[in-house]
Amino acid sequence: MSSNIYTAGLHNVGSYQVSGAPYAVSASAQVTFPYVTRWVKIINNDSSDINVGFSDNGLKGDYYFTVKAETSTEPLEMKITELHFSSTTDVTVVAGLTNLPVARVNNLSGSGNIVGNNWSGSAGVG
Repeated sequence: MSSNIYTAGLHNVGSYQVSGAPYAVSASAQVTFPYVTRWVKIINNDSSDINVGFSDNGLKGDYYFTVKAETSTEPLEMKITELHFSSTTDVTVVAGLTNLPVARVNNLSGSGNIVGNNWSGSAGVG
């Protein structure tokens, strides 16, 4: 009997074809999702623009986008595990979650050491 256990991973098509489980949170500086997202919508309730990054390093570099004051994004179809905001602000995040736990998208370095999630420091993300 085999001891290998196979489960859905980051590129599992079925996890993204079905509707996402609803998730909504009021945030100030960061959101860490319990599962990988299928889509996400960011609502800026603040009177100032905010920068949004996929990692803290992204906000420090050039890897972020801006949501204008008192506006929102369209639903963004993205596989993400975290969002970081440029300042403590009044933000609402609504998302559709897959059934993929965040731990399933942790990647390994070439030496086999866990270096964090896929978006913690890669090019284009920060």
